[in-house]
Amino acid sequence: MEKYGIHLLALSHVYSVPQLKQRCTKGLGERLTIDNVVDVLQLARLCDAPDLYLRCMKLAASRFKAVEKTEGWKFLQDHDPWLELQILQFMDEAESRIKRTRRRRQEQGLYLQLSEAMECLEHICTEGCTSVGPYEVGPTKNRGPCSKFATCQGLQLLIRHFATCKKRVNGGCLRCKRMWQLLRLHSSMCEQSDSCRVPLCRQFKLKAQLEKKGDDGRWRLLVKKVVSAKTISSLSQQKRKRMEESRGTMGDYSIRSFKL
Repeated sequence: MEKYGIHLLALSHVYSVPQLKQRCTKGLGERLTIDNVVDVLQLARLCDAPDLYLRCMKLAASRFKAVEKTEGWKFLQDHDPWLELQILQFMDEAESRIKRTRRRRQEQGLYLQLSEAMECLEHICTEGCTSVGPYEVGPTKNRGPCSKFATCQGLQLLIRHFATCKKRVNGGCLRCKRMWQLLRLHSSMCEQSDSCRVPLCRQFKLKAQLEKKGDDGRWRLLVKKVVSAKTISSLSQQKRKRMEESRGTMGDYSIRSFKL
């Protein structure tokens, strides 16, 4: 295969021998190198071998700086500019996919942070956390930090600032604006405004009903994304918990079944 793989692939394609063609495609794909990838790519296109063609494209794109120094690439530039363009387009599309994936991950991370902030806001306003909480729930020295204290602590500092800031009324404080946005986001997600303990939840809902244009499409999309992130996070936590419980059950069973 190493010596006659290229010839066998061409013959198997011309004489329609599918089993031999499949073996040649697999064998050549496993033996791809920087030096032969351009030649194999041209052959894969001529012999209608899409799997081998894609494999060659991926190798050429990932090691392009080395590939463009080979004789095969120089020959390609002189005699097959259309294939050269296809390779460059493939690289551009691959880079665009990577950027889109990275951007989606960053956005998903932001939505997860907002979802966690909503949980912490409800937790602070309902139960209290360390030194910040409802009036009827006094701070206690015995109360320890919650499981999401990193987010909760930042939110507590924001609440403390919001309660005492003198620029809040005039709208000149960025931190207060951020707090207003978090309260509004909570109100848009909350399904129990009558019994909700978070400040201004009901007022924001009434305002949204009176001023429908205030609840624009971008805001509705943000709410939808945060709710979706919250659901995904909850499902993943439940799945992780079930896996841990099943591991514990299997561990207990193996210990009980072991004879001393």
